[in-house]
This record gives sequence, C-alpha cells and structure tokens, in this order.
Amino acid sequence: METAIDEFRKALEANAPEFGIALEADCIERLINYYKLVMKWNERLHLVAPCSAAEFAVRHVLESLILLKHVPLSAMVVDVGSGGGLRIIPCLFVRDDLRAILIESSKRKGVFLREALRAVTPPDRAHLIPARFEDIEKPEADFVTCRALDRFSAILPALIDWAPGNAILLLFAGESIRNQVQTILGSVTVERIPLSERRFLLIARAIN
Repeated sequence: METAIDEFRKALEANAPEFGIALEADCIERLINYYKLVMKWNERLHLVAPCSAAEFAVRHVLESLILLKHVPLSAMVVDVGSGGGLRIIPCLFVRDDLRAILIESSKRKGVFLREALRAVTPPDRAHLIPARFEDIEKPEADFVTCRALDRFSAILPALIDWAPGNAILLLFAGESIRNQVQTILGSVTVERIPLSERRFLLIARAIN
C-alpha cells in the first residue's frame, strides 16, 4: 500500500519538470524530511490547510521553488510571514548558496521554524526574527518574498513601503492582490504559477 511519503515523492518527481525544476536525490530526501516535520507539527499549529501528500508536494513545495529561477547565487532573501516555512525553507534545502531571513510574529510557529532550520547547512545561512515586519528595521536584502497573509490586502501597502530600497519583491498572490500591486507599483511582471489558473508570482522592484 502506498504511503503518504511515497505519494509525496512521486508527486515531486512527476511534477517538477512542469515547474522547470530539477531535483537531485539528496534534495528530495531533505524535502521529504521537511514534509514529515510539517505533518508532525500541523495538528497543533495549523501550519497548512489539510491536504493530500501530492497536493503538499505541488501546491506548497514546487510552487515555493519557482522563486529560485529569479534569485541569483548567494542572494539574501527576506521571507515575511514565514509561518510553516513556505516559501523559503524548500528553497534553502535545494540551493545551498542561498541566504535568508525569516520574519514570523507567532512565537509558536517560531519554535517550529527553528526546528526546521536545524536541517539547513551551514546553519548561518538562515536566521529567524520573531517579530512583525512593521516593528523591525528593514534588513539589507536583495529580495523580499511573501505569500498571502491574513489581511494581506490591508497590510500590502505597508509591506511595499517597508521593503529595502532596490530590493526585488517576489509576491505570491491571487487576482485581487495582483491588481492591487499593479495599482501601487505600476510596473509589475506577472507569472502564472504552473498548474494553476488564478495564482501568480508578482515580480517588481521596491519603490523606496
């Protein structure tokens, strides 16, 4: 009988080409371990909505990894509202040159993130800031990424204003947020996420 881990692995391998992603065997093992960890903590922390192992592989992991084609070697990425580590943790497992700052205000989710980051080597490539982004000074960064947060439409202007100058914004959003970002920033590159009709990656340069 096929296990959830088997289903997760098969979905990764079968759908990675659709996302333009090539996964080495060691990367797949790290992603499997991450999936196991999320599932272990999910009942307590509600890190992700209930979904099948295959959906987690595609909707959460592979969608996260589409960031990598936009991020050059040794870039610093700030992930705002990291939650369960999506989108940045899968990227850290696949690209060992990547550096990241994770910003997450929930103390409970912060405990999970510290546990998940223990698998990132060397450990100084990533660190967690347990705070709201509005309450900290903007860090030096090449990219800022964020998936749709609670009240995302309301906080979006503040996030765009907070983003480090000249950083590239990589925002995961649906149609309404896409329209809002285009209204605020004007020049925005919109990429439809593979295997989705209504979810997009929005790419734009910060304006401050």
